[in-house]
This record gives sequence, C-alpha cells and structure tokens, in this order.
Amino acid sequence: MTRAAVAAALCVAILAAACGGGSDKSAKKSAATTSTTKAAKVPVAPLTGLPDPTGVAQTRPVLSVKVENTPQARPQSGIEDADIVWDEVVEGQITRLLAMFQSKSTDVVGPIRSVRLTDPLIVWPVGGIFAFSGGAKYALDAIEDAPVTLVDENKAGTAMFRDRTRAAPHNLFGKPDALWAIGGTPVPPPPLFQYLRAGRQPPGTPTPSVSIGFLGAYAVTYTWDAPSGTWLRSTAGQPFVARSGARIAPKNVVVLSVTYQGGLGQIGAEAQLIGQGHAVVLSGGTATQATWVRPDKTRPMELRTSTDAPIKLVPGNTWVELPDVSYPVTVAPAPAAAASP
Repeated sequence: MTRAAVAAALCVAILAAACGGGSDKSAKKSAATTSTTKAAKVPVAPLTGLPDPTGVAQTRPVLSVKVENTPQARPQSGIEDADIVWDEVVEGQITRLLAMFQSKSTDVVGPIRSVRLTDPLIVWPVGGIFAFSGGAKYALDAIEDAPVTLVDENKAGTAMFRDRTRAAPHNLFGKPDALWAIGGTPVPPPPLFQYLRAGRQPPGTPTPSVSIGFLGAYAVTYTWDAPSGTWLRSTAGQPFVARSGARIAPKNVVVLSVTYQGGLGQIGAEAQLIGQGHAVVLSGGTATQATWVRPDKTRPMELRTSTDAPIKLVPGNTWVELPDVSYPVTVAPAPAAAASP
C-alpha cells in the first residue's frame, strides 16, 4: 500500500471515530435530559403532604370556615374534604370546628357560625380567607388583626346561602369555590405540620383507639382502621358522619392539651396556643406522647418527642383536637400478642 493510501485510510478512521464520539455524546446528553425530566419533582400540597400532580394547591390560599358542631348542626356538610379541621372548646364547654380547605374543594360547607377568640391564633401562620357569621366585638377585633381576608354573610354575596330545609341559625352554608374567588394570601400557604415520605411509618406505640373527654355529646373517640389507614371518629359513642354519608376518618389526629384563658366554658375563653404543652399524636396506627412548642403566633407549632426529635405525620388530612388540660385523654393499650402454641 502506498503512503498516500495509508494516509487516506487513517483519515477515514479518524473521521469515523470523531463522528461516533459525537453521536455518543448526543446520546448521553439526550439520556441525561430524559433522566432530569423523569426526576422532576411533583409538587406537594402544603397542608397534607400529599402529591399535588395538577398543581392546584400551588394556586390558592387556605380557606378557613367556622363550622358549628352542636347536635342540631349535625351532620355537617363538606368537612370530610378539609385538609385540616380544628376542634375547640367554646362557651358552655360545647365545641366548634374550624375547617381548613386548600388542596381539595367541596360543593358546600357548613353550617357556618360565629368567630371565637381561639380562631385568630389558629389562622395566623397560614393567612388566607376566613369565612364566618358574626361574633362578639372582642372576637371580631381579634380576627381583624389576623392576616386574613374576612368574609361573612354580609360580604359573601352568592358565596353563602341559607338552606331553608334547616332551622336558623343552623342553616348558613358556603360554596368554597366562590369563597376562593374572593382572594387571599399567601399562595400557596406554608405547611402547618411536617410529613413523612410515602411508605414510611411513624415510630409511635401501636394503639387501637384514643378517647378525649370533651363534655357530654362532644366526647370524641378515634379508632384505628388498618384497612383504610385512617382513624374513625365517633362522638358520644356514635360514628361521626358527614351529610354526604362519609364517615369522618382522618389520616392523622393531633391532640393538643391547652389552657383556656378566661375560664373553661366561659364566654370569651381563648385556647392558649403560644408556649408549649403536652400532645398525643396519632398517625399510622400508633400513638406518640409528645410536646407541642410554639414561640409566637406568626409561626406554626412544632411537635417533638421526649428526646426533642421532630414528629412527622403520614401524608393526608389531619384533625386537631384542643381539649382543656383538665380533660382526660385516654390511649388504649395495644392488644396483647397471642401466645405461641
């Protein structure tokens, strides 16, 4: 072979290698792009820790609705779709609910009733929209200082209505989508709790049920239902069911023992949600004895173990119970293991 032929052959080989290398780099770049696309994080709903594939929870504020909880108001509408529901003691030691909607909507929620002094402390960290029906001047003054858009029946327009099949005052209801249209900030809100990764289990002690000694018809029991991974709620020994027929069954229950300043059951009493106190956290079939800590009203409280480790909930909806420190909170022991034959 002549020198010219050898040189030509070498040129062809070098060009082929160069082309092949470029193709390999392109393939790697394409694979990296595909991998990055696949690894793109799905947004998370801030008040549940659940994936938010549609992104809807990133586009709206919290909608907090004050809901009555007397026997005359039951069954309530829409509370089964709330991300977080707070159960607080008011005058006469009855309880009222504050339902927070954010990741999910519902057709109708209510009956809607008046604001109480505890409500501003609950909504301060998340802001948003606060829907209610009147209240005493001291409670109205307090909620007006909170960073929320206030909507009562006088301002709601068609976003609230009276259900004429029910007796007043237990018949005022709201339409969440119309209430959201009024607007509020921040969007999205910050989370109120920390959540475990999907599939992780909390480190608490297994328990079949927990009872909270609210007065009379307001006494609450949560019973663990392993097939659904939820805590079935009962009041005064009866299943607690929404108007839709759905059993109230949250993924998590947080029981915060608090002091009511102004006197338990007295008009104007306020749950002290600043500072620290004892808590019981129900999540994933377990109960954890905990401490709640909250340095000021602008920040969410933290839940911590006896070793000061943060407590994370399983992703999903949560009910928060606010019993007075004088109310018993009874955690049932885990069933004894069956003896080996």
